Amino acid sequence: MKDKHFESKFKETLKKLNDIEFALNESSIVAITDNKGFINHVNDKYCETSKYERHELLGQNHRIVNSNYHSEMFLKNLWKTIQSGNVWHGEVKSKAKDGSYYWVDTTIVPFLDEEGHPYQYVSIRNDITKRKAYEEKIKQLAYYDHLTNLPNRYWLNKQLKNLLLDKKSAQLTAFLFLDLDRFKSINDTFGHHRGDVLLKRVADRLKNCISSADFISRHGGDEFILVLHTLKTIDEIKKVTEKIIKEVSLPFYIDGHKFLVSTSIGISLFSKECKQHVIPENIGELIDELIKQADRAMYIAKRNGRNTYEISSHASNKELFKAVSMENELRYALERNEFQLVYQPLVDLKTFEVIGVEALIRWNSVKYGIVYPDEFLPILKELGLVVPVGNWVLEQACNQMKTWTDMYSRVTKLGVNVSPIQLKSPEFVKDVEDILKKTGLNPSFLEIEITENVIQYNQDLKEVLIPLQNLGIKVAMDDFGTCYSSLSHLRYLPINTLKIDKSFIDDLDQIGKVLVETIIQMGEKLGLNIVVEGIETEEQLQFIIEKGCQVGQGFIFYEPQLPEKMYNILTS
Repeated sequence: MKDKHFESKFKETLKKLNDIEFALNESSIVAITDNKGFINHVNDKYCETSKYERHELLGQNHRIVNSNYHSEMFLKNLWKTIQSGNVWHGEVKSKAKDGSYYWVDTTIVPFLDEEGHPYQYVSIRNDITKRKAYEEKIKQLAYYDHLTNLPNRYWLNKQLKNLLLDKKSAQLTAFLFLDLDRFKSINDTFGHHRGDVLLKRVADRLKNCISSADFISRHGGDEFILVLHTLKTIDEIKKVTEKIIKEVSLPFYIDGHKFLVSTSIGISLFSKECKQHVIPENIGELIDELIKQADRAMYIAKRNGRNTYEISSHASNKELFKAVSMENELRYALERNEFQLVYQPLVDLKTFEVIGVEALIRWNSVKYGIVYPDEFLPILKELGLVVPVGNWVLEQACNQMKTWTDMYSRVTKLGVNVSPIQLKSPEFVKDVEDILKKTGLNPSFLEIEITENVIQYNQDLKEVLIPLQNLGIKVAMDDFGTCYSSLSHLRYLPINTLKIDKSFIDDLDQIGKVLVETIIQMGEKLGLNIVVEGIETEEQLQFIIEKGCQVGQGFIFYEPQLPEKMYNILTS
């Protein structure tokens, strides 16, 4: 009876084991190795997943599917765990025979002998490749910018915490805050699609400018943050920054269009050797402050003319606070009547009589005194006040010119500088026409001055200038010769006057003389009026008179004058 009972129990137990084995083989990837790790059994799912035949696996160890993804420490800890008789559980990335990769959720169970030593290991795996791909996609969405595929600010913060807390990390770390200059105008003119392509191209160039060990992320919009921790000196950081500025300024070609952009860069520095740079308990505060300092320095770089960089310092922070204060004051400068116009005379180089004026704006601030345009115009652009202030300038200048033309017949030209923002305003031509009607100034006395770089970036300029020409208004190309595409514009734009930039006569060496003489001769043959700006010395004056220039402007004659002093000049 006992034998039959034992046999029945044995069969029952064997069936349970077979059922377990069947269920395991159907649901999991199974392998059994000896205590040295050499495979002596694999099931069908192991072969199916690894894409190896069974005979190719038997006698091998698990290095045959090693993906080299995991560190040596990871593998050492795995072996240490199972060799000590404990179960190990974790996720492993493996490599199939065809070179593809797959992830498996793995449990390794050691089988122990009577002395408690492992004599074999059973590895039970489940394929989680799809789950890991989904997790990677979620990670990509959470930590990477969808447009440029660069890490975003969340990824950057995570990496920076690890970097700054690492005792073995670099002594010097630089934070570069980059902003593309005038990107909005490119986006508005050529469309968001081309703007997006441009951002991706910029991202590619930035990656090529730095070490692969350094960090780069898209902060948002047209802003990027670079973290350089592989460089040892500030001079090296400056060289990389200059390289970035140079690379970004090279032309981009998109859909047959050439795009020229530049970047302004702010830099903040963190040094472990500096006693002031103590890592706080909340390291996020330090990271935020370093990025803010770089952002402030970038703002200063923009105010200093763009396409340059500024390193954060006490002086630059002080300058920024002044800029913020100026911004608050400028918001109300127009309604407080704080702007004023001065007029620089245009002189006939044959008679030396004043035949016209150029209107120039000044800000007579109660708080800051007289402020010049190069300091406050960039702030006006940021505030969106260029058009209303520009219209005020035009109206004031036309009104004053009407007074002078009624009194003095020899004053025949009023030059007024016009911003590219005004030119892009759909109401610009109508605004000019309304101002002329309101002031009663004859349109033939007004000459709109546009800089050559404005022409380069405004594809629809002809549609603005021709209606002005039809009104009887003249157009002058200011700063002529400072951009390489000058001559092509003279063919199709209604230009009346070329104003030769001051830089050409500042240094009248042999090459400078040839260039000025060539521009004067070309202008004469094209029937254009020629004005030379910035004449300051007798040598400069004599040279341009000898070369047949008609009109001059500069301190050798007069500095810009207030209206009442201009009255004295005209009546003398």
